[in-house]
Amino acid sequence: MTTSIKRLPRRLPGWAKAVSALVLVLVVLFAGIRLSVLPGLRDLFGTETHDRSGPALLKSIQDISRYDAASGNFQVVVDLEKDTKYLPDAIRGTRTLYVGAGTVDAYVDLGRVGEDDVTVDEDRTSATLRLPHAALGEPALDTDRSYAVSKQRGLLDRLGDLFSDNPNSEQAVQQLAVRHIRAAAKESELTERAESNTTGMLEGLLGSLGFKEVRVTYGT
Repeated sequence: MTTSIKRLPRRLPGWAKAVSALVLVLVVLFAGIRLSVLPGLRDLFGTETHDRSGPALLKSIQDISRYDAASGNFQVVVDLEKDTKYLPDAIRGTRTLYVGAGTVDAYVDLGRVGEDDVTVDEDRTSATLRLPHAALGEPALDTDRSYAVSKQRGLLDRLGDLFSDNPNSEQAVQQLAVRHIRAAAKESELTERAESNTTGMLEGLLGSLGFKEVRVTYGT
């Protein structure tokens, strides 16, 4: 009588499963790199973009009484590096080199000018105006002229991008670029140029109305 013995499948130990999972992830990453290097393969698995956004809704309207008298164009190179203690950069860490371009407007708020701030003589040939000092608007980052020069990410950061809703986000470097542009605008002569341009505008406007002497001052 012959007895057949069935061999049970050998179970892999826990460390072997972990190694197999890591190898599978590396294969997927390598395949993604190959697809990006070979245009033909990338086109085979190309993606399509469809814009199904709804119409923009007007939420509110705000009256603006300020006179934008000057605008400055700025550019900054942001070098942002994030390290992790006790881990080499190849495993965990990021470094992004980003060129940020944006504009900052300088304006004079004419809505703050009251009746006591405008003096006109009886002949209506001379006028004195006291205006508030020029102020700086919020920096506006131009995404069409801003770009990332290089991005370096560790292995764990690359793996995190696979499960992230917003991989390779540039929000941190964009916020840093806006901060540097704001600081540069404060150090510039943008507000002085705005006040000079506002004075020239008012002198020309009141001169066309018959005023021969126009004096403009700035202060609180």
